[in-house]
This record gives sequence, C-alpha cells and structure tokens, in this order.
Amino acid sequence: MTENSTKARDQAETAFSRTQTQFMARSRTISEIDAVAAERDAKTQRLRELRLEKEAAATAKAAAAEKQTKR
Repeated sequence: MTENSTKARDQAETAFSRTQTQFMARSRTISEIDAVAAERDAKTQRLRELRLEKEAAATAKAAAAEKQTKR
C-alpha cells in the first residue's frame, strides 16, 4: 500500500512539476513578446513625431515661399 501511494505521489509531483515548468515558460514568452511590442510602439511613436515635425517644417517653408512670391 505504501509503495502504491509513494508511486502515485511521485507521479503527481512529476506532473505538477511539468505543468509548473510549462507555465513559467509561457510567462517568460509572454514577457518577451510584451517587451518587443513595447519597443515597437516606442519606435513607432518616435518615428511619427519625426514625420510630423518634418511635415510641419515643409508646410512652414512652403508658406514662407508663397509669402515671398506675393511681395
């Protein structure tokens, strides 16, 4: 009887350990994916700001050139 319960306990502990390892691996993977997404979002935001600044400068330059030609 003791041998059966020990065997069952060992199997249960092994199964639990496997499940826990899978959970930890999944959590680590999700963390890595979140980090990559955060980096991508930051880069996108930075590039968007640069594009908007460039467009604003081009618009201002065009307006100044138009003002010069009207004189």
